[in-house]
Amino acid sequence: MSNFRSFDRHTAYLLPPSVDDWLPQDHLARFIVEVVDGLDLRSMVNAYGGRGSAAYHPSLLLSLLIYGYATGVFSSRRIERATYDSVAFRFISAGAHPDHYTLATFRRRFLGELADLFVQVLEVAQEMKLVKLGTISLDGTKVQANASRHSALSHGHIEKMEAQLQGEVQELLALAEQADQSNVPDGISLPEEIQRREDRLKAMAEAKTKIEARAKARFEREQAQYQAKLAAREEKQKKNGRKPGGRPPKPPTAGPKAKDQLNLTDEESRIMPVAGGGFEQSYNAQAAVDADSMLVMAPAVTQACNDKEQVEPMLAQLAALPESLGKADTLLADTGYFSAKNVAACEKAGIDPHIAVKRENHHQPPLARFAEPMPITEGSTPVERMVHKLQTQAGRTAYALCKQTVEPVFGIIKSVLGFRQFSLRGLDKVSGEWALVCLAWNLKRMAVLRPKSAQWA
Repeated sequence: MSNFRSFDRHTAYLLPPSVDDWLPQDHLARFIVEVVDGLDLRSMVNAYGGRGSAAYHPSLLLSLLIYGYATGVFSSRRIERATYDSVAFRFISAGAHPDHYTLATFRRRFLGELADLFVQVLEVAQEMKLVKLGTISLDGTKVQANASRHSALSHGHIEKMEAQLQGEVQELLALAEQADQSNVPDGISLPEEIQRREDRLKAMAEAKTKIEARAKARFEREQAQYQAKLAAREEKQKKNGRKPGGRPPKPPTAGPKAKDQLNLTDEESRIMPVAGGGFEQSYNAQAAVDADSMLVMAPAVTQACNDKEQVEPMLAQLAALPESLGKADTLLADTGYFSAKNVAACEKAGIDPHIAVKRENHHQPPLARFAEPMPITEGSTPVERMVHKLQTQAGRTAYALCKQTVEPVFGIIKSVLGFRQFSLRGLDKVSGEWALVCLAWNLKRMAVLRPKSAQWA
């Protein structure tokens, strides 16, 4: 007698099976469908002209994309394949199988609408009593662009390659003009070789023009900052009656630098240093995360390697959120965001900033972590006030939340879901895709927090 359970793969069902019966009631796919079906998708629906064959409804395609990004399936081809292989994807698509071209086109077409949908999902979270703006953690992470750094050309390298290619073109032209071409190797086509080099020279000339335009814009920006610093020093000298200390600001240099680069695959991406050392063709993805719920309240993408200029744009995004979500009262950020200007911007917005001034040493003496600093004097600078705040027990406790909120969000998105590279190219499209990633994270997180909400249950 066998001790194994019997099984039969060949006997047909007496009645057609229901995918709905195969998916648990608390499954993430059900939650995403329920939330998406409640969103206002009129802008997407009205975009369809009604011509040709019947289209898939935006709610179906959007649910497939969100569930795909929430479970680490980012490729439209893999999502299409999953509608055959996965019970959850079959449930979302209601047994239909949108092809990868339809999914990819839908994603590109409606990236602009994701900002509004992102806010709508936050309002759903507020209705579920899962989020209320208060303490916000801000950080950035480098995400690789859909381009290789080996496709980048620097201004200095272009100048060297131009001279080399022009010399090769002249050499090939001289060979082509010879009546006796016995020196030409068999199989080589001189016109094709000349055309190939001329095409490369044309591409290099276009890249060089764009690099020079970037350099001009950078010089104008740096020149304005230089003039502002000079004016501030002069004002300080008039006020104090003595020459300001420190070195005077250094004037910017016009023109492109030899290391200024342009990527031929994705021109708007930049070479950036990445964690663990080295450089990659990347974008700097930003996220403002609610400290209590770990929901992303505002996503953004920038081409800047550092985070210094990202505080004010993020404050503007937080201020634009609906009043029903509340108002942020505290901002936590690491030393990459610190500047006197950013501190002043937070205070002007009515937000208490906790931004590290410098990196602290690990393994401090036991008593040092519990000691309170001396009271701060009147008329102190923003830097002095921030240093004092982060030395207090309350300041240290508040700042410690930073590593417990936004960094785990990035860790899960990149290491658990596997989102380490954008699928799209260009700053606008990449920004839309990052909003989709954060939207998927928020719904995934809301599904986990859902049991705490008696109203939603």
